[in-house]
Amino acid sequence: MTTAAVPDGQRGDEDDRGGLRTALGGLTTRGRSFLAAGVAAAACAYVLGQADLLRVGLLLATLPLICVLVLHRTRYRVAASRRLTPQRVEAGSEARVQLRMENVSKLPTGLLMLQDHVPYMLGPRPRFVLDRVEAGGRREVSYRVRSDLRGRFPLGPLQLRLNDPFGMCELTRSFNAYDTLTVVPRTEALPPVKLVGEASGYGDGHQRSLALAGDDDIIPRAYRHGDDLRRVHWRSTARYGELMVRREEQPQRARCTVLLDTRRIAYQGSGPDSAFEWAVSGAASALVHMLERGYAVRLVTDTGTSVPGEGTEGFAGSAQDSAESAGLMMDTLAVVDHSDGGGLSRASDLLRGGDEGLLVAFVGDLDEEQAALTARMRNRTGAAVAFVLDSGAWLTGGAVAGAVENRVRQLREAGWTALAVPPAAKLADLWQQAAGVRAESAADTYGGWS
Repeated sequence: MTTAAVPDGQRGDEDDRGGLRTALGGLTTRGRSFLAAGVAAAACAYVLGQADLLRVGLLLATLPLICVLVLHRTRYRVAASRRLTPQRVEAGSEARVQLRMENVSKLPTGLLMLQDHVPYMLGPRPRFVLDRVEAGGRREVSYRVRSDLRGRFPLGPLQLRLNDPFGMCELTRSFNAYDTLTVVPRTEALPPVKLVGEASGYGDGHQRSLALAGDDDIIPRAYRHGDDLRRVHWRSTARYGELMVRREEQPQRARCTVLLDTRRIAYQGSGPDSAFEWAVSGAASALVHMLERGYAVRLVTDTGTSVPGEGTEGFAGSAQDSAESAGLMMDTLAVVDHSDGGGLSRASDLLRGGDEGLLVAFVGDLDEEQAALTARMRNRTGAAVAFVLDSGAWLTGGAVAGAVENRVRQLREAGWTALAVPPAAKLADLWQQAAGVRAESAADTYGGWS
């Protein structure tokens, strides 16, 4: 929630003159017309010697100037707050914005008009009219925003428009606070299936405790308040120069790496129904599904970016911070865009071999070189599943081309569970289908679906 206040006009002489010029600049079309008519009538009265016409001209010219002066001297002090619920929504879902206005001055306000700045992707700009607000009074209004496109969208600043009763002058005062709405990709509920060959102790996200026996297996850590002093490891304390304690057991969680190919050359078309947006939504769905099953998960892109960047070797930490890790990865996917890179070598470098767990890849068009590079990634993971998109087929709505089928066959020969993604496919159906596809490679598989 953000809060801001419009000043009440406690100005010095210089600010007062500047505010008066601003007020004169706020004359409406009606006010300018009255002023011009009054000046013209006064000039005609002077030339013709008509005193009555002069009085009419002075009245017409004076009325808008009086309104400007009154509005300029208005001492409103109004505080505003905005509450956005929720601050992170899926594409196609609505968020509610609640505005609260409070008159913190000792005088009642006149007619107030509110307008909140909203990007056009979220809908029309909301406008509200508030009647007289008593001293210390509050008013609350709300509106809803919705976007079919993912991204981060600023809400605000809120503008307060003041009008005189005759509509001669209008002043706009802006608050300086704003909020940000994050629209994340749509996610799809995935079935709880397992990959053939899953090793014992890793499915369903169960943790395995490794009993560490002997001094050689002890992993010391820094002393924390409340630790048992009998667990102090004096050899490590002397080595590091600070109090260290023994860690008796280390929980190990099943791991999953989700690889998203964002290369511009790998996708054709744009918009919510494009192949690239399907890949982004698929990666989001896989991340959420694996985190819900208790896996330590990370997101990797072709640019070499790994999210989260902290924790055990870049993976999400303990189960307690899964929600925070999920939010961080979803925020990344909310703004991810095409990269200018031509290959997947940086992503391949992040897979260090043997301890990556399950690899789930969403890739676009692959040439022969990139297909071979992707195939080699299988040797660095416990199990690997690839969803290969033919962006040309997505663009035209036609059948998957033979080139993509050849790439899928090449990945399967390397040990991947690879599937070609037809246009408008449902990830849940492909996820279920992948569980029944046996990789032709006899590689050691210790990670799995859950």
